[in-house]
Amino acid sequence: MSYYQDERPNYSQDSVRPLSNPNYHAAPSNPSRYDDAPQRRKGVSPWLKYGLPLLLIVIIAAVVGGVVGSKHSSSSSSSSSSSANGGGGNSPPNASQLSSIKSLGVFPTSTNAHTIPIYPSETNQAAFTVATFVAAANSGGSTWSADPFQPANPSPTSVRTDRPRLIAPAYKWAQLETFMATDPYMQQWNATIMQNANTWEAMDPVAYVIDGGLTESGVLDPAREVKERIKAFAYAYRITNQTMWVDRAWKELQNACGQGTQPFGTPGNNWNTGHFLDVAEFTNAFAIGYDWLYDAWTDAQKTTIRDAITSLGLQYGVASYNGSSAGTAYNWWQTVNGNWNCVCNGGMTLGALAILGDDTTGLAEQMLGYTVDNAKANCANGPSSDGTWSETPNYWYFGTLAHAEMTSALQTATGSSYDLMTINPTFADTGLFHMYVYGNQQMFDYGDAGPNKYSTTANGMMLHATIFNRPEYMLFQRDRPDSGDPWSMFWYDPSVAGAWWDGLAFDHHFDDPLDNWASMRSSWTDQTGLYVAMKSGNHTGHQTHGDLDAGDFVIDALGVRWAGELGSGDYDSVGYFSSEAQDSQRWLYYRKRTEGQNTLVVNWDNQNADASTPCNFGTTNETQGSSTVYTVPSTSTAFFTTDLTNTYNGVSIQRGIRMVNGRTQVLLQDDITGATTPVQWRMHTNATVVLSNGNTTATLTLENQTMEVNILNPASGVAFETLEAVRYDTDPALPPNSVDQPNPGVTVLAITLQPGTYNLQVLFNPQWPGSSASSFKTPSFVAVESWSLTSAD
Repeated sequence: MSYYQDERPNYSQDSVRPLSNPNYHAAPSNPSRYDDAPQRRKGVSPWLKYGLPLLLIVIIAAVVGGVVGSKHSSSSSSSSSSSANGGGGNSPPNASQLSSIKSLGVFPTSTNAHTIPIYPSETNQAAFTVATFVAAANSGGSTWSADPFQPANPSPTSVRTDRPRLIAPAYKWAQLETFMATDPYMQQWNATIMQNANTWEAMDPVAYVIDGGLTESGVLDPAREVKERIKAFAYAYRITNQTMWVDRAWKELQNACGQGTQPFGTPGNNWNTGHFLDVAEFTNAFAIGYDWLYDAWTDAQKTTIRDAITSLGLQYGVASYNGSSAGTAYNWWQTVNGNWNCVCNGGMTLGALAILGDDTTGLAEQMLGYTVDNAKANCANGPSSDGTWSETPNYWYFGTLAHAEMTSALQTATGSSYDLMTINPTFADTGLFHMYVYGNQQMFDYGDAGPNKYSTTANGMMLHATIFNRPEYMLFQRDRPDSGDPWSMFWYDPSVAGAWWDGLAFDHHFDDPLDNWASMRSSWTDQTGLYVAMKSGNHTGHQTHGDLDAGDFVIDALGVRWAGELGSGDYDSVGYFSSEAQDSQRWLYYRKRTEGQNTLVVNWDNQNADASTPCNFGTTNETQGSSTVYTVPSTSTAFFTTDLTNTYNGVSIQRGIRMVNGRTQVLLQDDITGATTPVQWRMHTNATVVLSNGNTTATLTLENQTMEVNILNPASGVAFETLEAVRYDTDPALPPNSVDQPNPGVTVLAITLQPGTYNLQVLFNPQWPGSSASSFKTPSFVAVESWSLTSAD
């Protein structure tokens, strides 16, 4: 079985809205985990997705050539260079070398349970070179031809005459066969797309299933299911020229506009303006079907699809912009800078571009007069000044993919993207955010995880790679299981080569005050290595998708996530999206409250929602080099500190986390001065916890691995305890008739401090293979505000 077919995401509706599961995609192997705890059942649950039973989605293979190395050096020197650790500074390949690299096949051998690629221990310099796009003259024909459509004065309402015009023009289809003959990634993606199409072809059309209510999550899941099917059917037709795919696409589209054999929503508002994302995604799906299958449709079919786009999509889009009383009920997204703006403007844009020239209503041209400028003013500002997506890591997917679709469709249909991708310079760095927010096990998935992703992937990274000349983005994403998608076939540049990790620093501080978080690791390619991330920043400005979580952290080591996130609550809960204000009902639910995070709770209460939290960061700046094998210098370190005083309403608390002892241990320290009420240290884990040494040592075991956690120099009465992941008895009452979500299988490791002053140090010692007591060091005590790169020595 192929790597991509085995590992493609699964979106079974049996486990609703996978929590904090960055992979949103893996079938839950243990429904009690914090990373995939189940929610209420909804919808129709297909057994097959991406052509394989759910039980076969994840296959963990042995690494070829031995254990991938994050080897810990006993050297006292920190001067190891990239070249010393695996070949930094290599020259880009020529055509012959590029052909040789392609013959090696897909780099990863498999993925772990959370779809993190597993790489071989490889020092082959022909394969692992500096990340680059090989120049066309040297690529041996492995680059796309120039688009023959080059208008002198592009306009959003002036489109190319040939079809398709959206994302994949005819000149690209003409080159696919040549590229697929030699490129192993494109071969795998093509196989995955075709297998998906065959699976969906045998299934009934998507049913109209409402999630919670039409103004709650509406019919967004069915909209995205229809979109992914239409993409696959249209792709399959253009690859095979078999009319069965046109017939199957027609059956799906006919059903989704209410003209099939089963009811599909309210006539005239079938796509649900009460939750405008639904309208946008249905319009997007119909646009792709209309355009990619344009030459195969009969005139009557074109009329039906076009009428659906105008009457169920564009007429409501135009109304939302032109100030009509009806449109004001669903136009709030036009002033926000997150995924809603990107998805809604993107869907309306693709719908308009698809039918422009055939549309007799004038709606397509009107729509394009609104969406481009609005998206440039809002969607394009989704990334903060440091590249972090302003909502959450999971909402990054929805925003960036919709933005990429809109950008690409404008470029291919009209000859320009009108600076949509470049008007905000930090959009060039949001791919970097995505790379760093992924740990060795899974994502640092703070805040809400979002709805089921279905057709939503990270493949916008491939378009970013070309536009911003960042080949590392394309190389990173092509190794991910969600890359097997029609968009990849046209956004991917087969001339790309090299190691995406070559020269990429292990550590990064994303320092915009809105977000303020840091990512630190021991390796980019060893999924058993150490990963630590901590966030602080503001609690507001995240479109009611964040948590009260300053000081929150995650830890990966030994192939296990030891400190994890609970993720989304129930989106249909009363007041869940009411506001980010201190008195918001959102902050009544455990997963959103401060006690539901891996941080401190003062006086059994939430953090201040309006506070700012200054931060500091330090790193010894190691990079890996081009090999997957890396030796960590013994003096290598990184740290992140945050002043939490404001968010605890004046209680002086300095929190810091750092890697110590050559990135083999983690120190978490809290300096608390003059607390007049109790303070509780909390960490959520799936591990089994055993306390010893007067409860000052916690031994965590999970997936046959062990982590030892010690309180250093504990004051009298300071000890660990284990608690259930539930609200405090003293918490304010939930809204009437509301219940909190259970968190089965999650243990809270806690330390309760009575009023006073404390220097609380907690040391995490992963029990690495071959380690002994002498392998670990006890770091010196230095006040957090005085931390430096050498202060723990």
